[in-house]
Amino acid sequence: MSEEKKSGFVTLIGRPNVGKSTLMNRIIGQKIAITSKRPQTTRNRIQTVYTDRDRGQVVFLDTPGIHKAKNKLGEYMVNVAESTLQDVDVILWLVEPTTFIGAGERHIAQQLAKVQAPVILVINKTDTVKRVEVLAFIDVYRKLYDFAEIIPASALKGTNTDEIIDAIFQYLPYGPMFYDEDTVTDQPERQIAAEIIREKALRSLDEEIPHGIAVTIETMRPREDGRITDIEATIICEKDSHKGIIIGKGGAMLKKIGSSARRDIERMLDCKVSLHLWVKVKKGWRDSDVQMKNFGYDPKNV
Repeated sequence: MSEEKKSGFVTLIGRPNVGKSTLMNRIIGQKIAITSKRPQTTRNRIQTVYTDRDRGQVVFLDTPGIHKAKNKLGEYMVNVAESTLQDVDVILWLVEPTTFIGAGERHIAQQLAKVQAPVILVINKTDTVKRVEVLAFIDVYRKLYDFAEIIPASALKGTNTDEIIDAIFQYLPYGPMFYDEDTVTDQPERQIAAEIIREKALRSLDEEIPHGIAVTIETMRPREDGRITDIEATIICEKDSHKGIIIGKGGAMLKKIGSSARRDIERMLDCKVSLHLWVKVKKGWRDSDVQMKNFGYDPKNV
């Protein structure tokens, strides 16, 4: 009976690179959102589904990091993140383990003052600090906002992630599930494949290039016997000089990105993949409404 189970939407918010995607992947138990050490890795709102047959269903929205935007793509990302706050049943706010509360955190606290949903604070990356320090972090954040719960955790190590799920279910409303039990994401396979390629580029390339790249899947077709899927994809960059770096000497960098991406895509599709990558220059695409829309970042969808 639906009355006995809970179901609802939970958004993960926080500044760039606090571990939102890592936590979501950890809870779901498989890789849906891409991760890297670069800020602004997540650009769109990604929906994943966690189903507990006894308790109900949690639909997670992983959002881009909330930051000071420098171009139209940045504005789009911040709008995506902040617009989800009004539509959810529970908010998970991830922060770094520190006693310093910067302007970014204070801005998020101001945004949260406008919402009705309970806010659970997750102090992430506690595996990087001493346990005795955590109480001081909790004390500082407790004065910033009236949180429903404060949970120290490590998404990377899986520490206290069960406690996070328990806390979420405590605040979810009763009701029927939104998705089948087997559903783990609303992301199309093409989109996940494009994001996997972008992740490998983020991890491999020089510091200044990754923010200026996008990936589009031109074709994605399984062969007749179903054993191999042929994928052609294009990495978009903003400068001619970047194109040379992405391709690398003798094509070495592009080959490295492609082989690394292919392995993850094969795991996702559960078949062999033949992946061909191209590189194109689209100058200033992050400040072009038309180009952003072409690459999957449409402001009208926020």
